Amino acid sequence: MALQDTLKALSDPTRREILNLLKKGTLSAGEISDAFPVSGAAISRHLSVLKDADLIRDKRDGKFIYYELNASVLEEIMLWIKDLKD
Repeated sequence: MALQDTLKALSDPTRREILNLLKKGTLSAGEISDAFPVSGAAISRHLSVLKDADLIRDKRDGKFIYYELNASVLEEIMLWIKDLKD
């Protein structure tokens, strides 16, 4: 089920763009939201899907939530795809 959740999370272009933003470093939810022309609620939903798929991690600092990539899950997917290719 985890792989299915991960692939579902990666299927959305907005979520892939969020991952691209996070590869540059940790960002707050507001900073991520500012990069898109959609509501904060929509970005919050995208972040929730990414978090449920274990593609990102969050840390609370006061009233702010900061997000970062969970590179280990991405590495597992890359290895799985490489195995398919071989």
